[in-house]
Amino acid sequence: MPETALVRPQAVVFDIGKVLFDWNLRHLFEKLIDDPAELDWFLANVVTDQWHFQCDDGRTLDEMLRERIALYPDHAHLIEAYRARFNETLPNEIPGTHALVRRLAGRGVPLYALTNFGAEFFTGFRPVHSIFELFGDIVVSGDERVAKPDPRIYAIAEQRFGHAPEALFFTDDNPANVAAAHERGWQAHLFTDAATLEAQLTASGLLD
Repeated sequence: MPETALVRPQAVVFDIGKVLFDWNLRHLFEKLIDDPAELDWFLANVVTDQWHFQCDDGRTLDEMLRERIALYPDHAHLIEAYRARFNETLPNEIPGTHALVRRLAGRGVPLYALTNFGAEFFTGFRPVHSIFELFGDIVVSGDERVAKPDPRIYAIAEQRFGHAPEALFFTDDNPANVAAAHERGWQAHLFTDAATLEAQLTASGLLD
């Protein structure tokens, strides 16, 4: 059963990838690489999660792609597709979470997002999803050049959002990011699915 918060939060902060949208590099590259073994090798060695996360820390795509193509010139067309078709790595909404966002907005709860996301990628992703119009502010790691779970990005979010740490209810799928939020004094929930999140939001007095 969810635990009722000691202090009722005043605002909700969402992660984006794997909380609002189903992010996975495989979603794109399974369209481009037919052989399953080759696809697995490519995602483990060329366009990897670890390599991708450099853009979350603020590296430019020009730098990243130039270096990667130099290492894997035979895969240049696929590496270029990573930039050109990145939105296809987040093709679907996570079931139920957008409905929760809309319910919270309908109750007048201030909404924010704190996301590890490349700045150039988010510039191309945000405009095509109207859900972001419901958010008062979005802190993007690529813009700030610091990513979760570094405490500095939480401090930036606190300043931008204008709420005390204990007034913020945060949900993220990464345990390290949730733990870092707890360390700041945020009310942090490890996201697993929309139903569990709904129960915690209700227990916290944000939904009924």
